[in-house]
Amino acid sequence: MAGGAIKYRHLGRSSAHRQALLRNLVTSLLEHESISTTWPKAKEAQRLAEKLITLAKRNSEASRARAQSILFKPALLPKLFSELRERYRERPGGYTRVLRIEPLKTDQAPSAILELVDGPRDLRFVMTAKALVRQRREEREVNEVTAMNIRKVTRYRAGGEEALERLVGELSLAKAEGGEGKEGEGDVVS
Repeated sequence: MAGGAIKYRHLGRSSAHRQALLRNLVTSLLEHESISTTWPKAKEAQRLAEKLITLAKRNSEASRARAQSILFKPALLPKLFSELRERYRERPGGYTRVLRIEPLKTDQAPSAILELVDGPRDLRFVMTAKALVRQRREEREVNEVTAMNIRKVTRYRAGGEEALERLVGELSLAKAEGGEGKEGEGDVVS
């Protein structure tokens, strides 16, 4: 049927090339917990990564075999079925986040960061901590957007509130030692 609804992005590649690309992106995502790519690739890789983490939560032999068929590096299987499975045990979905960024390439293609939420490289967690540092330094009350972000970043994270306060303390110290430099200097990413 011509002109029907598109079920997925073709990304200008043949089927085998597209599958290899997405498998490679997801393997890199699980290895590094954050990757930068174009926005359409990130959205398609997000779908596959969510399915892979859901397979890990099932923890059966069939799900292990399916995950092994997707990953290019079998050494990541223990990380997927232990560390990531435990991290997302209580979370009902939404294991990844796509953040749009300025274009990385000279062709001005829309770029994005694909990251695992509640991980050590969670950008929203760091940005929320920075907002808290700034509001406490200026002696302002926490506004509703920051309060909502605090709830989001601490909800499913084990020891989330303590980790956020620890990062706020580290950022406050770095800001105090580094002076009032440009935004982004003295950043601490845990």
